[in-house]
Amino acid sequence: MVTSTSRWYALAAMALSTLAVGLDTTVLSVALPTLARDLDASTGDLQWFTTAYLLVLAAALLPAGLLGDRLGRKRLLIGALVVFGAASVACAYAQSSGQLIAARTVLGLGAAVIMPLSGAVLTTLFDERERPRAMSIWVTASALGLPLGPLLGGWLLDNFWWGSVFLINVPVVVAGVVALALWLPSSRGESRRVDVPGIALSTGGLVAMTYGIIEAGERGWSDPRSLLTIAAGLVLLVVFVLWQRRASSPLIDLALFGNRAFTGGAVFATVASFAMLGLLFSLPQLFAAVGGHDAFGSGLRLLPVIGGLVVGARAGERLAATLGVRWVLAGGLALIALSSLLGAQTSATTGYVCIAVWITLTGLGLGLTMPPALNAAIGTLTPARAGIGNALLQALRQVGGAVGVAVLGTVLNSAYRSQVDVTGLPDAAGSAVRESVTSGAAVAEATGDVALGTSVREAFAYGMDRSLLVAGALALIGAVLALVMMPARPAPSRSAPLAESMA
Repeated sequence: MVTSTSRWYALAAMALSTLAVGLDTTVLSVALPTLARDLDASTGDLQWFTTAYLLVLAAALLPAGLLGDRLGRKRLLIGALVVFGAASVACAYAQSSGQLIAARTVLGLGAAVIMPLSGAVLTTLFDERERPRAMSIWVTASALGLPLGPLLGGWLLDNFWWGSVFLINVPVVVAGVVALALWLPSSRGESRRVDVPGIALSTGGLVAMTYGIIEAGERGWSDPRSLLTIAAGLVLLVVFVLWQRRASSPLIDLALFGNRAFTGGAVFATVASFAMLGLLFSLPQLFAAVGGHDAFGSGLRLLPVIGGLVVGARAGERLAATLGVRWVLAGGLALIALSSLLGAQTSATTGYVCIAVWITLTGLGLGLTMPPALNAAIGTLTPARAGIGNALLQALRQVGGAVGVAVLGTVLNSAYRSQVDVTGLPDAAGSAVRESVTSGAAVAEATGDVALGTSVREAFAYGMDRSLLVAGALALIGAVLALVMMPARPAPSRSAPLAESMA
């Protein structure tokens, strides 16, 4: 029997679980320079550390909800927590880049089940009177991962070995499994057939396209294998869409995109995720390898992005109610474009005050864009479509983040390699310098080559500038599209708390 007290214990367990998932999205960002050094990871490897997790998370979100309805949410949620904990241990003790990428892939699979099922379970635990309070607690736990990730990760990296950033998940998982086993009641939803071809096509397409983009950064954009892989991924995604139009139990409901507010909200939230995850990929490397700061110092220097995002999100809600979501989205995306243009003037000697200004503006733009876009999309959903619609929005955001890291990281890597000067270095040393900015800085320090150190720092700053120009151009296009696509005042959201949870 589920008592009033046990419901809140179960909620606490789910809140801790979503906090762990949220931390994993940002905690890795400050660990990238350390991983590049300790695992001898190239820039492509660093991209995959983030992208493997996000891709699997995006691909498995929708089928995870269906499996929870079919197999039982309690059983699947506890199993997912066990997988998440085991994968965290595997990440912590990985001995190579390949092992860490594989473990991060499994970690994403566990997170993909935890996120939608923990939200769905809330509707079975709490009635309409208690549900808003419960949802607020769950939302807050999820959102705390953004500011805590860089700070906690930085502190752990400065005081322990890099695997500690993954081991923090283990006690949370153990407590969650015990609490859910004791206090979470069993529940199921309406059982639907699992769209196996849809899962295979979407996963294959996303992985092939992303792999091709990252390989292009390593091999060059004229490399035939990279281009063919990208093309194959795009073809698979087109086939996926065509299959969804004729499948009897499709993975996604394409009819949702018949509404302009839903389509626009999904697109612009995805663009914001593209910019945010791409920025969190490059900034820690700038602070560590170029600025010479330790991991905790790098985490502190990321706070203006998070602070701007929080302030922008709060202001965006009020402005959307006054001006209409169309103008708020256009303004937020225009602010991202402007801040990206300012950021593209960053050099290896630019002071942190200047950097803090433009990354704060970026955070404000992200806050003005993401929650209003999600609320606009969710506000179009009927109660019957709320679950699948929310899962689709979360999946698209994760895809946006994964592609953002792939594309912007590839632009950065290509530009860095084209600018860094390895003249006169032995082949092995030259290859190491070209692998990543962290390796380049390490070679310069080991050899005492001041000119090489300067070249490495300037080349990375140049590469980051090029990636910011790409992000800014996409945001500017999005600002124009927001004025064209979005209705002036879409219907008020009937699921606002869920939209806030994905901010």
